[in-house]
Amino acid sequence: MTQKTRSRSRAARLALLIAVPALALTTACGGAAESSDGGVASVSNAPSTDQTKDGADASKDGAPKGKSAFYDAQMKFVQCMRKKINKDYPDPKLSGHLDWTKIDALQEAMGNDRIAKGGRDGECTTEMRKAMSLEPPRDTQKDYESMLAHAKCMRANGVSKFTNPKLQDGNVIPGGDPNPTSPEVSSDSSTYKQARQACKGKLLDGLDGLQ
Repeated sequence: MTQKTRSRSRAARLALLIAVPALALTTACGGAAESSDGGVASVSNAPSTDQTKDGADASKDGAPKGKSAFYDAQMKFVQCMRKKINKDYPDPKLSGHLDWTKIDALQEAMGNDRIAKGGRDGECTTEMRKAMSLEPPRDTQKDYESMLAHAKCMRANGVSKFTNPKLQDGNVIPGGDPNPTSPEVSSDSSTYKQARQACKGKLLDGLDGLQ
């Protein structure tokens, strides 16, 4: 996969999520801008991800009860992608989030961005949006801090142009390439790949495909 194709795939992925009313990276209340020194800004009244009351116990299939609807909807999206795009499209994680490490590898093997766009003509976009609308509430502050730590790690590992995420109107805007339409970060370089490997643990589950 070329650098431009991979950049388009992440842009397409984000565009699909932004179209979802219950966007996972959006709070119900107001937000705050990124701090001027690149430090951690804050979001007031961000929703909690505490699942101890209704989502901590595991169900019989191993997926948390509070996330079962999200997982089931994600499986319908996966089944659509297997039927219409590629039979090897990977299962979601038990959390219900897609496994973008495996998806990116499959997309690279295919040599196009049909997977990230929900199909060649968006055949499975409806299923993808349905799944994302059922994602359990996230803690926007923690998501922002996770992406910020990841961005700093990427720069520390040699990807100097990797930008920080931003908080805007209660949304987390992912960081990454400063100019996705005309990429300035070579995602095919050995430095970038090594940085991704070194920093992947900085991203919370569900954020691995966004920056």
